[in-house]
Amino acid sequence: MKYVLFVCNHNAGRSQMAQAFFERYAPADVRGESAGTDPAPHVWPEVVEVMRELGIDITGRKPKKLTVEMQLHADWAVTMGCGDACPYVPTTVDAWDLPDPAGRPIDEVREIRDLIDRHAKELVTDKINAIHADTTAHRFRLERLLPNLISEFADTRPPEVIRGCADRILAEYDDVPIRSHILTIAQKQTRDCLRQDTCAVLQTAE
Repeated sequence: MKYVLFVCNHNAGRSQMAQAFFERYAPADVRGESAGTDPAPHVWPEVVEVMRELGIDITGRKPKKLTVEMQLHADWAVTMGCGDACPYVPTTVDAWDLPDPAGRPIDEVREIRDLIDRHAKELVTDKINAIHADTTAHRFRLERLLPNLISEFADTRPPEVIRGCADRILAEYDDVPIRSHILTIAQKQTRDCLRQDTCAVLQTAE
């Protein structure tokens, strides 16, 4: 499973529409998520209205705060016109320069909706293979694991074995939708593996 994260300021307009359109077009093994750096209390009513016109109901969606876990878990990210407020997401990032629909007349909100629709279609049509193949997020998570492991096992294991073992164990969690504690669990399992001469993962890595 791959995860594409759509980020804007309030997660009440652009990123909600982008997630909804992406979910309509993307294959089942690529999921869309969205969040905001400063989430609003609710999705903008005019956004709900124009999405309903295309048969997409987002009335039950709530703006979400962007968390570190979501940033770490994203395999691909799209930022949408948030400028300097756009967060750092440690993966491949597309920037869509889109106006904020908040407070705009309904006709302008429709134009923004249609622009996001085209962007979402193009993302799926032109980049879905790249999203499937991209390992940027996995490499970043691996680099987060390695310093403590190398410090602990440098005297007993070669660096390539430490990295190989951590890489293989972390890869088992690439498809897990649960974000919390993945790095902690993977690090514990890698440490347990490296302590055992007969660890199956270590033998495979060697």
